[in-house]
Amino acid sequence: MNAFAFTPEQTAYAASVRKIAAEQLVELAAAGAEGAVNRPLLKAMGSHGLLARLFPGVESGQPTRQAAATDLCLLREALATQSTEAETALALQGLGSYPVLQSGLDEQVRRWLPAVAAGDAVAAFALTEPDAGSDAAALQLAAEPDGDGWRLTGTKMWISNAPEADFYTVFARTTPDAGSRGVSAFVVPGDRTGLSGEHLDLVSPHPIGTVVFDGVRVNRDELLGEENRGFAVAMRTLDLFRPSVGAFAVGMAQAALDATVEYTASREAFGGPLVKQQTVAHTLAEMATRTEAGRLLVYAAAAAYDAGEQDLAGRAAMAKLFATETAQYVVDQAVQLHGARALRRGHLLEHLYREVRAPRIYEGASEIQRTIIARSLRRRG
Repeated sequence: MNAFAFTPEQTAYAASVRKIAAEQLVELAAAGAEGAVNRPLLKAMGSHGLLARLFPGVESGQPTRQAAATDLCLLREALATQSTEAETALALQGLGSYPVLQSGLDEQVRRWLPAVAAGDAVAAFALTEPDAGSDAAALQLAAEPDGDGWRLTGTKMWISNAPEADFYTVFARTTPDAGSRGVSAFVVPGDRTGLSGEHLDLVSPHPIGTVVFDGVRVNRDELLGEENRGFAVAMRTLDLFRPSVGAFAVGMAQAALDATVEYTASREAFGGPLVKQQTVAHTLAEMATRTEAGRLLVYAAAAAYDAGEQDLAGRAAMAKLFATETAQYVVDQAVQLHGARALRRGHLLEHLYREVRAPRIYEGASEIQRTIIARSLRRRG
């Protein structure tokens, strides 16, 4: 794929996703309870094949273990232009499931991924802890040996889809004081004895909560990948998803830009359309240029991932950093040009203004992305 131009098939697919979202998913998203998993929305996305697109081959029983980063970005951007709720629901299914897809045993893949693709099972990625966020190597959730398995004790925090997920990808410490080399990954059913949690009240339309492990038993066949190599499992998934967070941001920026172009063309002020004011026109030009630059970074990183290129972490970090910071700028400028009406509850921009802030924090804050980029530069040097 040319990283700087979509194929006709990709353009047509993105248009079909936008159409499905506008005609069916928006209404289902609006009907959901804020802060709760919207299972009817997930089921609808499953019925339209949107979730299965995350896992090529899953419907035939032979899923491809290599993720399709470009497809993921196309899906996330297209959905985000119409419904951030639908976009986030899809993204969280992928984030929670990809460690299983990429590192799980065949029986783990068969157990969970068809249900996720159909919209019947809810996944969660349980990495962050109260004292281990950006420094993921500082994880303290203990995995203590117990026969041919382990018992998990500790707490995860700020976990999307918690505490409602049907299964969690959990990262726990199997070797004390070993940093990133002592972390293992597990797939843990949500109904496992000793597992509990609660919702956190955040500015977010999807559930975010804590997950508490009180001696939760996990078996050897629930280990993802190799023991003490779980940090690599997490990073492999995040390297894939960071550009797609950028795609989500680009979709939000595009929605804000489109709304602002339409509004400034119709709003009469100072004897003519608002867009004829030079300062307004120049602001729109800046918004459009930054959005397109973010898009190019995102799809260049995705294409590099799909091509198996090296140093993906640096490129993924650049894409996430620039696109999320750009989206914050574009949405803020859109609100400024719309004025007070944009802050009324229910307005598209009021919604985007609340939604756009979080991507600069999750899956590695902007400051962490800059650190990753700097490390990449040093390696090249």
